Amino acid sequence: MTSPTLAKPSRITTQKTTLCLIVCALALTVSANAASLIKFNAPGAGTGSGQGTIPLSINSGGVVAGYYVDRNGADHGFVRTTNGTITAINAPGAGTGAGQGTLAYSINKTGVIAGYYIDASSVFHGYVLATNGSFSTFEAPGAANTIAANINDGGTVAGYYIDASGSYHGFVRATNGTITTFDAPGAGSGSGQGTLVGGVDCINTAGAITGNYLDSSSVYHGYVRAADGTFTSFEAPGAGNLSGQGTETSGINDTGTISGIYLDSNGTDHGFVRAAGGTITDFNVAGAGTGSGQGTEPENVNAAGAIVGQYIDANGVNHGFQRSPNGSIATGNVPGAGTGSGQGTIPSSNGPTNKIDGEYVDSAGVAHGFLFTP
Repeated sequence: MTSPTLAKPSRITTQKTTLCLIVCALALTVSANAASLIKFNAPGAGTGSGQGTIPLSINSGGVVAGYYVDRNGADHGFVRTTNGTITAINAPGAGTGAGQGTLAYSINKTGVIAGYYIDASSVFHGYVLATNGSFSTFEAPGAANTIAANINDGGTVAGYYIDASGSYHGFVRATNGTITTFDAPGAGSGSGQGTLVGGVDCINTAGAITGNYLDSSSVYHGYVRAADGTFTSFEAPGAGNLSGQGTETSGINDTGTISGIYLDSNGTDHGFVRAAGGTITDFNVAGAGTGSGQGTEPENVNAAGAIVGQYIDANGVNHGFQRSPNGSIATGNVPGAGTGSGQGTIPSSNGPTNKIDGEYVDSAGVAHGFLFTP
């Protein structure tokens, strides 16, 4: 867990991938004939190290949204339909240079996409893409940079913005375009501190938002914000209390179950699940490393309470996992995933039908998309 920056959330250089995921809804081993693995690359995706295809979100219909990095280092959003058709997304005003472009971050059940684009001056702007192809771009009030990362099935968008001083603030955008900003109690106000909303499914149908805030000592704390604006803060047991340590959330489902990561005092990541009532259960995937920058990293929790993510072993290699609602865990790797540090399998999201999307990074450092159906 590191303090967020304006760098796009590319996992190509920081994480994971390898999956012939031997997973099912109850995390039981299944035969190759009982599961389906599709590997894909967006047209135009680069084939060099740090380039490729990065799926981020999957909706209940199995439609995938994400982005790809071209051979020049520019980003382009994409949407992949269930028949395999991939369409590029480029927001009006998006830059075309390295580190600029469009990211499609979250897709809801109707196919509406929320994301952000980076212009030619490297400024971030939020957008919503309707199913008819029309863009609505927006800026959070007081924002120097706006990062829209979540959309629920009703079309409400959640994210965060960065002010001119470098401090983070949360926001929620209603379907009529009204934007409400918020700061978690206890959030710091210095550069690199404040309130964050991350993940791809951090706002549920009821409008509850989960995220984390960094206090004046740059320690992470988890929170859930109810639709009426009420905040509840929480800490995972065992979370460290030094700068860059603490509790970070990664998703919330419609029952209020939250997935997340906590970083201990040794710099090791551990997974946790928080029930709607507030009970927190931590977990570690067998084979996860115990050193700094290693461990268990949940990415998302679906409607049934199944959690997907990756674990990083002692050699820095990423491997996929799924934790069932009963706590059993299955692991796996996509064929073709690299086995070096920073390579491997990176599940991003699991839809209500338990389909899992993500990326795998090969031995050359190139990212490729995958879709796994148990």
